[in-house]
Amino acid sequence: MERNSRKIGVVNLLTLVAAGALSIALGRFANSLAGQVASIFFGLGALISLVSLIQMGLEERERLEKLEFDELTRDKASASLFNQAEAEAFPARRAREQFDRWVLPIFTGLLVAGEIAIVIFAWKWLRETTVVAPNQPLVGLALFGVTALILFVLGKYSSNLARLDGQRLVRPSASFLVLGAYLSMLTALCIGLVLGGQARADWWLARVFVGVIALMGIEGVASLIFEIYRPRVRGKQTRLVYESRVIGLLGQPESIFTTAATALDYQFGFKVSETWFYQFLEKALAWLVLVQLGVLFVSTMVVFIEPGEQGLIERWGRPRAEHILNPGAHLKLPWPAEKVYRFHTDQVQTFTVGMVPEEGAHEPVILWTVKHAKEEFNLLVASRDQSATQSTNRGGVPADLLSVSIPVQYQIKNINSFAYKHVNAGKLLEQLATREVVRYLVGVDIFNIMSSGRKAASAELQQLIQTRADEQDLGVKVLYVGLQDIHPPTKAAPAFEAVVAARQEIESKLRAAEGYAARTVTIAAADAQKRINAAQSYKVKKVSAAAAQAGQFTNQLSAYTASPEVFLQRAYLMALSRGATNARKFIMMSTNASESIQIDLQDKVRTDLGEIAIPKPK
Repeated sequence: MERNSRKIGVVNLLTLVAAGALSIALGRFANSLAGQVASIFFGLGALISLVSLIQMGLEERERLEKLEFDELTRDKASASLFNQAEAEAFPARRAREQFDRWVLPIFTGLLVAGEIAIVIFAWKWLRETTVVAPNQPLVGLALFGVTALILFVLGKYSSNLARLDGQRLVRPSASFLVLGAYLSMLTALCIGLVLGGQARADWWLARVFVGVIALMGIEGVASLIFEIYRPRVRGKQTRLVYESRVIGLLGQPESIFTTAATALDYQFGFKVSETWFYQFLEKALAWLVLVQLGVLFVSTMVVFIEPGEQGLIERWGRPRAEHILNPGAHLKLPWPAEKVYRFHTDQVQTFTVGMVPEEGAHEPVILWTVKHAKEEFNLLVASRDQSATQSTNRGGVPADLLSVSIPVQYQIKNINSFAYKHVNAGKLLEQLATREVVRYLVGVDIFNIMSSGRKAASAELQQLIQTRADEQDLGVKVLYVGLQDIHPPTKAAPAFEAVVAARQEIESKLRAAEGYAARTVTIAAADAQKRINAAQSYKVKKVSAAAAQAGQFTNQLSAYTASPEVFLQRAYLMALSRGATNARKFIMMSTNASESIQIDLQDKVRTDLGEIAIPKPK
């Protein structure tokens, strides 16, 4: 039986080598990335099969050595010649133990390092590789299918032999054969999908294969760590450290039922695996999975477009006639014959030109001096300050730095242009907006854009971005361009605020001086006008008085000429009348009596009671 297992191991090794060479040659011939990556699995399986074959030989030598020792120690006379210390010095056993102790862990470590290097190289290679049309796809599909059939038959035979006869060293190569069969079948199916119009199906399958290799590397690292701390029991077979449980599970998925049955029997304390329900589930699981996949496949024939959305339907990668779907329920061919791509045509979409906001940052108040963005987007803007240019005398243009975070909002208006005329219309719109913002800000003044010119700049930027979007036929309408969050860089904000405060102070003093000048000039002008008006009034008064006096003299002369005596008498009386006005008068009644009159010319301090007027009764 051991020789039979060695023969099977040799056959498995040669089969894996041949399958790997055929896979890489066929993958290059048919331009199949998945086929080329699948050859890596065959190469890894061949290495593991070679190590298993070597270990098989060492264990076979150890078995023969033990049989020879048992034959020699069968009689008591021969047994006395040997002791336990000599038995421990058997060369075959010692070689096998050294192999298990040193060679297998080193090989596993190199294998893990190689898998990690393969993952890095293959991932980079797939990312930089351009997907091309398959070459002779029918030939590739047929050969990969035949390879899958051969590998499956041989792998199943080897795995069943390893399971029934307990040949654990045959199990790793058998698992790689069965997995290689599945990989070849998937590669053939992907070539068929590429023929059906799914050009990137093969590329995605290749990335899945690389992911499986990465999973193998992670498992290898964990196995090495567990192997270091694993307790050693003499005479007990240890688990093969280079054997991958991931490959065994993928190559033999039916082992899941065995493991599940054992776990359930142990957990519940009776043979759950022998119940009718478990046996029915084990037998009908494939059909149940197929029914679920069928239901899932049929469900892809119905598509629902939500309100505010529009959908584009494609058949084998090409737009179908009347391919725009409006909100509601629609029928289509099942996947992958037809696919629907949804777009939020009524939703206002937003992107930000400039700063990248901090994740989870929701500050109610944003200050210039406090960093509130993950990355700052600093732009050059013009400056009115010519002192820097005059000081350097090199003819340079003065400029300032401005940190911007400009939200741009837009809607999709032409879904065909947005979806089909560009690979990523949203990203292109963002790049166009960034370019227009940079171009615009380099020609504006920093103080103007941050104050009174903000609204006009927003409207102008919106028009510029819309014009560039229309030139590229992006099918979008720019709704809003916000310039609220524009300010100097955070590190320069305190210095900028100091400069602004100084300028404001200068402006305040200038305005105060202008107010004082306006007030003083106005008061001086009013005082001068007042004096002019008073002089003119005095002039008019004097001239009028002189003219009146001259006219009075003329009239008096005429009256005097007419009757000098009357005129003199009248003038005398008029002078007496004017002089007696508001003066006290005393009337003397007696004419022949000699009287002595005393006159007190002082004013009275108080009024006598007799001088108080008594009001008349009503």
